[in-house]
Amino acid sequence: MSDLFLGAPTQAASEPAASRRARQRGKARKAKERRKRRRRSIVVIVMALALVLGAGYVVWSVVGPMLSSGGGEDTVTDYPGPGSGEVQVAVAQGDSGGAIGQKLVDAGVVATTSAFTAAFTANPDAPSIQPGTYTLQLQMKASDAVAALLNTANRVSLKVTVAEGLSRDDVFTRVNEVTGIPVDALNAAVADPAVGLPAEAGGNVEGWLYPATYQIEPGATAASVVKQMVDQTVGVLTAKQIPREQWQDVLIRASLVEREARRDEDRGKIAQAIQNRLDKDMILQIDASLAYGLGKPGTGLTTADKSVENPYNLEMNTGLPPTPIASPGEKSIDAVLAPTPGPWIFWVAINLETGETMFSETYTEHQENVALLRQWQKENPTS
Repeated sequence: MSDLFLGAPTQAASEPAASRRARQRGKARKAKERRKRRRRSIVVIVMALALVLGAGYVVWSVVGPMLSSGGGEDTVTDYPGPGSGEVQVAVAQGDSGGAIGQKLVDAGVVATTSAFTAAFTANPDAPSIQPGTYTLQLQMKASDAVAALLNTANRVSLKVTVAEGLSRDDVFTRVNEVTGIPVDALNAAVADPAVGLPAEAGGNVEGWLYPATYQIEPGATAASVVKQMVDQTVGVLTAKQIPREQWQDVLIRASLVEREARRDEDRGKIAQAIQNRLDKDMILQIDASLAYGLGKPGTGLTTADKSVENPYNLEMNTGLPPTPIASPGEKSIDAVLAPTPGPWIFWVAINLETGETMFSETYTEHQENVALLRQWQKENPTS
């Protein structure tokens, strides 16, 4: 009876202890493997996140400044300045503020075109920025860049001053001394159509190299330098409304006045005396022209030189010389256009230091004035 109530023994009860331990070890191994897989998954996720964050940082470092400024050109971004290093930037004639700004951006001077444009607009003097090549710093504040362009000390150029009364040879020698452009190249450039020498000059640039101070930019050619000077002469003659067919005649007369006059108040009188002689068909007897034709300084003339056949020898030839003998300035040109009315035929400087000049109508009076010159020379033998 007792067997009927207790029943048969269960499997768990009858399972050996060794089997149970083996099954438990298997469960433990599976749990351990699940933990390893979880750890590997976490490591992979962490690495993936690191890669994503790293890529995001790179993108932000490139795009972030533009995004933070509102999209680049819509809102100005600017370097804080003051800048460092050195770079040269060329501003061309007619460049707008935007055009200059783009050149500065390309050269690394300013951060954005809009930054420079805003600074350009804010500075009332900015429109007076002159064409030329400028030395600037890298990464400048835009407003500082505008100020630097307005400062002529930053302009990389050479100044060539052509004084009144210089001959072509003198002018070209001066250009060579300052710029290094060979004199031969300057002479050859005269025939270049790009120079724009008017046909009235007959191919001779003498008298057409206007006396002024010129800015010669780096890399300037011989032709570009000569063109500057010729253009200036043409501009002056045009502004004074001188008929084109009279240009050469005016320059010839003005060059004689330029070389003869020592004082401004005498220019108009000499111009009138020249015209009075021409009206009487008299020789002009201007030593400066003879010296030019002989290639000598006026102080080096001799009595024998006056008998040398030469188209510029106004002791022998009547009328004007065939070309100007020097570059006349505006005052001499004005003297030719509006001579001082008077009957004078002769003139002579009686004081070579002050340039005091005496004018006369008769030869007798002239001789008396010459005697005054000789007396001055006697009293000033070293002058």
